[in-house]
Amino acid sequence: MRHAPAIAARHPFVLDVEPGTYYWCRCGRSGTQPFCDGSHKETEYTPMKVEITEKQKIAFCGCKHTGNQPRCDGTHKTLS
Repeated sequence: MRHAPAIAARHPFVLDVEPGTYYWCRCGRSGTQPFCDGSHKETEYTPMKVEITEKQKIAFCGCKHTGNQPRCDGTHKTLS
């Protein structure tokens, strides 16, 4: 059975990102949210590799419960 990820924040992390490779934290434990810092190693989660090809603004999910990983879909508004 998979445990639910920790809720890192009840809001998205809206960032301007440059082209490159990023690793979005799925476990919710990272101290460098919304990106991975290796804290998942004691969980069953792994980070999600995100390839950005052009400069853009992204609303990365902070609650880790989005249905549109790694982007925020508003799920944080429904969590108790």
